[in-house]
Amino acid sequence: MRYELIVIGTSWGGLDALRRLLAHLPDEVDVPIAIAQHRSPDSIEGAFETNVQRSIARRVREVDDKDEIERGRIYLAPPDYHLLVEPGSFALSTDERVRFARPSIDVLFESAADAYGSGVIGVVLTGANDDGASGLRRIAERGGIAIVQDPQTAERRAMPDAAIAAGATVVLPLEAIGPYLGELCREEVPA
Repeated sequence: MRYELIVIGTSWGGLDALRRLLAHLPDEVDVPIAIAQHRSPDSIEGAFETNVQRSIARRVREVDDKDEIERGRIYLAPPDYHLLVEPGSFALSTDERVRFARPSIDVLFESAADAYGSGVIGVVLTGANDDGASGLRRIAERGGIAIVQDPQTAERRAMPDAAIAAGATVVLPLEAIGPYLGELCREEVPA
């Protein structure tokens, strides 16, 4: 079995962290990536997408409801929507905020774990609250890989610290996460 999805969650300091992680991601990694970044509901449309796209060659786009998940793509949760994963596609929701956030990292991670189980890799990056910790725990419980940015390399360490306390299995400096994802995606996953 191959990995089906990489999910990444970040908040404070996240744009820089994402660009640095994606810049170190080997080109041959074709696993789709879904990202939930805490940002203002009144963010300028397309600005975050453009900023992430600047650092990489692969296609980046904000998700529309019911978009199919395609290998080799990077998907961004739109501002003020929860991004949920269903087998083969995404869904958007305007349900209540979770930990004061919409999009919520936990919502993305938990739905990915429920949809793909051990075929999910979750990554928690810099941030100033504990969103993502319970979702990363769900990924690990379902047999997926739970990765956290080393709090020493995070602009804000609250989110990585919470994810470590929740049971993250791999803690790496930011620049090591992309190459590690490359290693994981080159290996076969036991069925």
